[in-house]
Amino acid sequence: MKGIRRATILNLLLIFSISVSLETSLAIQDEFLGCLESNSQPSNPISDAIYTHENPSFTSVLQSYVRNLRFSTPSTPKPIAIIAAKDESHVQATVVCAKKQGLQVRIRSGGHDYEGLSYVSYVPFIVLDMFNLRSIEINVTEESAWVQAGATLGELYYQIANRSNVHAFPAGVCPTLGTGGHFSGGGYGNLMRKYGLSVDNIVDARIVDAVGRILNRESMGEDLFWAIRGGGAASFAVILSWKIKLVKVPETVTVFNLARTVEEGKGPTELVWKWQQVADKLDPDLFIRLMLEPGNGTRKGEKTVQATFVAMFLGKPERLLPLMNQSFPELGLEPKDCVEMRWVESVLFWINIPKGGAPIELLLNRIPKGVSYLKRKSDYVKKPISKEDLESIWKLMIEVGEVGMHWNPYGGKMGEIPESETAFPHRAGNIFKIQYSVNWNQEGIETTNKFLNLTRTLFEAMTPYVSKDPREAFFCYRDIDIGSAGSNGNGTFQEASVYGHNYFKGNFERLVQVKTKVDPDNFFRYEQSIPTRPSYYSKIQ
Repeated sequence: MKGIRRATILNLLLIFSISVSLETSLAIQDEFLGCLESNSQPSNPISDAIYTHENPSFTSVLQSYVRNLRFSTPSTPKPIAIIAAKDESHVQATVVCAKKQGLQVRIRSGGHDYEGLSYVSYVPFIVLDMFNLRSIEINVTEESAWVQAGATLGELYYQIANRSNVHAFPAGVCPTLGTGGHFSGGGYGNLMRKYGLSVDNIVDARIVDAVGRILNRESMGEDLFWAIRGGGAASFAVILSWKIKLVKVPETVTVFNLARTVEEGKGPTELVWKWQQVADKLDPDLFIRLMLEPGNGTRKGEKTVQATFVAMFLGKPERLLPLMNQSFPELGLEPKDCVEMRWVESVLFWINIPKGGAPIELLLNRIPKGVSYLKRKSDYVKKPISKEDLESIWKLMIEVGEVGMHWNPYGGKMGEIPESETAFPHRAGNIFKIQYSVNWNQEGIETTNKFLNLTRTLFEAMTPYVSKDPREAFFCYRDIDIGSAGSNGNGTFQEASVYGHNYFKGNFERLVQVKTKVDPDNFFRYEQSIPTRPSYYSKIQ
């Protein structure tokens, strides 16, 4: 009987606790919504931009920009409300009211952050979703454009191509990426060897700061403008729009996609070793990504690693073939392997759609074809990996299975820009960057842990071959493993120092200084945000 009474009491306490929590949550929600209404402009009412749990569209709006199913489960924390801003004033009101009510703001422009940090938090929070703010204004004469944060890369590329066949913009190869976050983390893509990153071609921005002011480059100052270009703007402000500088491309570019396996007599070791010797030294017009995937061999039961070389060349085959024959003849590139197309068509090629396989209007689709569970990690390599060590890596990849690697070449323009020019620090001295990649479709914690552990196994095994002190990582390939980051930006000094230096190297200290100046209350924070100096140094004592 005592046990039954104890269980009953515990259940009643749990119900009471949930009831109190729910009442508290509803009270916070009501106060927050009341604040929004009082800060709303009559000419641009905010009411139509608000989605609460009572709204039948709440779940669909929340789920529509979830790109990692690991953070789309019944147990995943949900926001108190979603503000799908339709006007810049809505962003201002959201910042002012969230700060007043002590709510965290998670800012989402495309939802591609690998750890779900733009739509998940473990304290009361709201999602500021930018998908309605996606206008793009192209000025071909000035070779520039204003791009709102909610626009996708596909929309930007499509609009550029509609105005010019000889202009482009250096950014990622995934057309559903939101420009707000992608640009602020660096903006890494296949034009980087020719023109650098997105952040190297941004000339102005409009933001909402921590007190709700709209600022541009002149009014925010050069320190903050420096920080939001590569330092992750969500630590400092809400990006409203970017002014970008368009770059020149030829009317015709050339692409190729060549897979090589052991069975073809050109096993990956020799080719990968040679790729390391030349990938960062090739003509800047040529970008060759190396994709390494474990898989089945041609003989039954045999396992192997396939090396796929995917490339874009800013020119025609007549110039590409002599370059390849001189620098990388081992790959065996032939005229039949080369496909000529417009630059905008090459964007579809990079998402595995062949020339003529779909109209370029496909770039306007904001939702990917499929969404899965996934994990990503990253590394930088400064010295070629020996043939013997490559053989060891293949064996481990086969043993681990499932986890692949994408090796992205450096060199060209990336070696000419100083590390301190923008907050993005990974410049000269790198041969290539690695992305570790695994996707799966089965739900369940055991399955998730299995794939996370497999990825970590391969990552740890690569330790001898990658950068050290710090072990550099790409901020846009968010990896919550780094530094055992504290929840919601309240981690220790040691944690912030680890992920801060891995992502930003020597630029981390300057980012802390900027953060302390522009957001001293640490309002814009999350698991791997830039800390303010007081919270940063108080952890040491």
